[in-house]
Amino acid sequence: MSKSVDQPEMNRREFLGKTVVAATAATVAPGVLLTVANANSEQQGVSSDVRWGMLIDTNKCADGCSACVDACNKENGIDLQQKPEGHSDEMWEQQRVQWIRKVKLQDKQTGEQTNLPLMCQHCEFPPCVDVCPTGASFKRADGIVMVDRHICIGCRYCMMACPYKARSFIHEEVANQLANAPRGKGCVESCNLCAHRIDDGGTTTACQDACASKGHNAILFGDLKDPNSAISKVLKEKSSRQIRADLELNTGVRYTNV
Repeated sequence: MSKSVDQPEMNRREFLGKTVVAATAATVAPGVLLTVANANSEQQGVSSDVRWGMLIDTNKCADGCSACVDACNKENGIDLQQKPEGHSDEMWEQQRVQWIRKVKLQDKQTGEQTNLPLMCQHCEFPPCVDVCPTGASFKRADGIVMVDRHICIGCRYCMMACPYKARSFIHEEVANQLANAPRGKGCVESCNLCAHRIDDGGTTTACQDACASKGHNAILFGDLKDPNSAISKVLKEKSSRQIRADLELNTGVRYTNV
């Protein structure tokens, strides 16, 4: 059963959020309250009439293919980052930023393996937003979960709260970056469903386009609230699953054949 904003859990989240903000403000600058600037779900030009989401068909996700990962890295300038001097390959692998990664699941009984891309699941009730002390982690009215780098203090509470390990922390200075995806040392970041494309009137994500160009067509992006959208029609025809559905987060990313 889905959660309601009137349930006690939501009130508790609001209470904890306010409490943590007050405590953090006292430690950063006594008498100064940190406020959230433009980090709410009612941003200009973003409508709650839309909820962007993604459907991934794992049967079409090819083993060994990294097209979606590569496209995401290029779209957001992540491919511009280089291993810092003095870092070992092991340290670099642990610390390098990843907005999307390929995961391989195996059925313990049958041994059957499933490939799937895993990224921010854009939850309706995002744990990362609940624990953020400054409001840097927020959910837009259209369902996209994002990070405001201007007020992110790098506490990484959101990384610990995310059950999907979908967020990355920038450990080093960022020398090269793109205007559509500003990045900086000491901030957390994650998949934002190519929000810059959506805000410019686009209808696809970089990972979807790359997957389609390879002929796999495993990723379908669209408006979950529009009954006539391609993603809504497929969801009506096929059964889908959420990753960690037991958490009742009502994710915006769904998977078929898992």
